[in-house]
Amino acid sequence: MFGSRIREWGPLDWCVALVVVLALVAGGVYGGSKLLRKCDDGLSDIDGQCIGVTTESFEADHDIRTLIDAIAAENDRVASQSGTPYVRVALMMAYTSGDTSAMTGDMIRRALAGSLAALKEANAGAGGPHVQLMMAPVGRHLDQWQPVVKRLGALAADQDHPLVGVTGIPSSQTDTRDALDELSARKIPTVGPVINASSMNYPYFFKTSPDDKEFANALKQYLDTYPQGKKKGLLLLDRHTGDVYSKDLTATLKRSFGKAYGLADSSSIFTGSSGSDEGEPGIFVDAVNKICGEGVDTVFFAGRDQDLPGFIDALSDAGRCDDGGPLRILKTGIGLEPTLTRPEVARDLKRAKATIVDAASFDPRWEKAGSTNRPAGVDDFLDRFDELRTAHPLGAKPLADGYAASYYDGLRLLTTAMKRTFAEMNAGRSTKQLPTTQELYTTLSQSTINSSGMLQGATGTYGFAGQDTNDRWSACKPVPVVEFPAQRHDRKLPLYRTYDRGDCPG
Repeated sequence: MFGSRIREWGPLDWCVALVVVLALVAGGVYGGSKLLRKCDDGLSDIDGQCIGVTTESFEADHDIRTLIDAIAAENDRVASQSGTPYVRVALMMAYTSGDTSAMTGDMIRRALAGSLAALKEANAGAGGPHVQLMMAPVGRHLDQWQPVVKRLGALAADQDHPLVGVTGIPSSQTDTRDALDELSARKIPTVGPVINASSMNYPYFFKTSPDDKEFANALKQYLDTYPQGKKKGLLLLDRHTGDVYSKDLTATLKRSFGKAYGLADSSSIFTGSSGSDEGEPGIFVDAVNKICGEGVDTVFFAGRDQDLPGFIDALSDAGRCDDGGPLRILKTGIGLEPTLTRPEVARDLKRAKATIVDAASFDPRWEKAGSTNRPAGVDDFLDRFDELRTAHPLGAKPLADGYAASYYDGLRLLTTAMKRTFAEMNAGRSTKQLPTTQELYTTLSQSTINSSGMLQGATGTYGFAGQDTNDRWSACKPVPVVEFPAQRHDRKLPLYRTYDRGDCPG
């Protein structure tokens, strides 16, 4: 067509083409195998999820990719520093989410961000070994813990870079109970940054959050300070059989408020979205009918935060029963989950004449300098966290739910105790030894109340009262009460502190 003639291929042309095709196929097979081998370096693919223990990047939720990569990069940096000893701590939790998962995607992101902030801080200065943070995914339902705990036991016996502790443990449920039982049997110190169920007690398990009994005490102080209505209550509880948190909280609320608010004869059950029980989640018809028909002025919510917007929406559709008075929805939790403060929820609360009252572990107002009861340790946390929120997609209001601050405190407790142990056991010795899990446990078991050993964390200043005291729940931990929408009060609510025997500072 253009004055040229199509040339027929000779033997050499066919040989070159064959080499090119084979190279492309080989490259495709190799590239495909790389994609298929998404669970390398200590991980196995179980039901489409990476399960195991690793210091390297792996396939998980898309929104946490940069955070996983950043943790892996810090781990590589620690390992590459010749002459600097290091130990390991495992972050055992869900790294994938779904409609019925134990952690939402936002919870996972913020838990990783808080942990990364604590990891960077632990490795920033001199004094004591550095830390690798081993990521230990146990599945979106936390049910694949057995191979993970077995591997952690082997890592604890490593003399060169021993695993000294575990943090994470995001949810109080039956699988978590079994995992903690095995971790304690292996004598591995473990920290629960966001565990609240009061029955979650094991010999090697330390909780940096308040338990539901202490949350209830803070709510009682609030209700005594700001009484409202005729004390006509309704207990709204999740029916999931495997949810230890809801079961423990239900029992605590009945014990604390049952008589004063008539909860023995006034309750409603719903199916929560977290879990695998049969039943349609988020049905609140019975609860709304009882609130409207019985003149309820106080709802005690014994469920997960992610189910509360659905209840508020159902209550809003009833228009607060047209002529009903103000309603308070009392809940407990780590913080005020961002989905609870969205504009549409605020609109629904206004229409329902309702206010959320949350006994929390973290007050989002603490982000602002000069705020009431602001912990001394918040600034150190924010110095690290502010660097991360510009580099990673953490979503709206990344501090509001308290997960970032709580996971920062969980890892910081272990790294601080580890460095203290290292310093004490090597005082005056020329040859330094790394601490073991048992030596770290001994340090954590010592009473630190009202002493230099108290931790100035992002969620407050607190300590532990000794090995056999308070079932290893943190003492002197502040429990702020957060209202949404914020109310105007003439009186200030005293800050409640957990297990305060008059020996808490301040």
